[in-house]
Amino acid sequence: MKPPEKKAFPLNRTPLALSSVPLPPEAPSRPGFPLRMPADYGTPSASKKMFVRTAPSSLLASPRPLINAQTTAIKLANKTKTPSFGHTDAQSFLALRARMVQNLMTQGVIDVRVLAAMGCIERHRFVDTALANQGYEETSLPIGLGQTISKPNVVARMLELLLHGQSGKLGRVLEIGTGCGYQAALLGQLATEVYSMERLRGLHDKARDNLRDFRLLNVHLIFGDGMLAYPRGAPYAAIIAAAGGAALPTAWTDQLAMGGRLVAPLETSHGVQALVVVDKTPNGLQHSVLEAVKFVPLKSGIS
Repeated sequence: MKPPEKKAFPLNRTPLALSSVPLPPEAPSRPGFPLRMPADYGTPSASKKMFVRTAPSSLLASPRPLINAQTTAIKLANKTKTPSFGHTDAQSFLALRARMVQNLMTQGVIDVRVLAAMGCIERHRFVDTALANQGYEETSLPIGLGQTISKPNVVARMLELLLHGQSGKLGRVLEIGTGCGYQAALLGQLATEVYSMERLRGLHDKARDNLRDFRLLNVHLIFGDGMLAYPRGAPYAAIIAAAGGAALPTAWTDQLAMGGRLVAPLETSHGVQALVVVDKTPNGLQHSVLEAVKFVPLKSGIS
């Protein structure tokens, strides 16, 4: 008997066609960013080597014009294809995804790697079917157990900060808070290896189901307490968190590689959250406090 023919890997995927979407001729400014704050705004208790500085402009945007990012992102998105699951409304979702990428560019997102990743990973597959039609809107959506999937612009913003202009892929990345698995899938496009931790068993299982068909062999889902990080995979070139507490857990900075970067929300002394970037340098941990954000609270333990 002739053995069954093996299916090709990766799966056949549908390219994102952006050429039909009208795009603006140049990148508009990002009004209100970065949000200037006092030097002690959002600063966690720290060692003597830790200090706070305002964010340099290089963290926020690239001087390259939008048209270059636009052209390259279209090419990359068309080369990097997503799984085809046979939905009859696939073209509708593809058009919505193209519009989302268009909106991200008009909002100031210009890193072509981030645009290409968000152009090929289907966000609507990470939310409940009843919410699928809202999957590409600029809004957070519930994913169960009191958790949400972040707005596309917030996800893109944090990924750009994580990459901070470095060429090529990131090395090993740790994600705190897998949630539905969407950001883990994006990181799988941007990093050589991804460890993603989730403390809620229900969400860990949901993310595993959501990611199964994508076959991202470099993405590893870990059920555990994210506040302890994941020593077995350390050190990490980058750490990104989807929950914010009053201070950054020591385990995070301990497991961050020298020269690595951490991006996370942090509760400030004013009772609100702000986006914080931490760079690990030979001179210590350098903090940059950016704009106000709103994430679910960081909690310890598993459930």
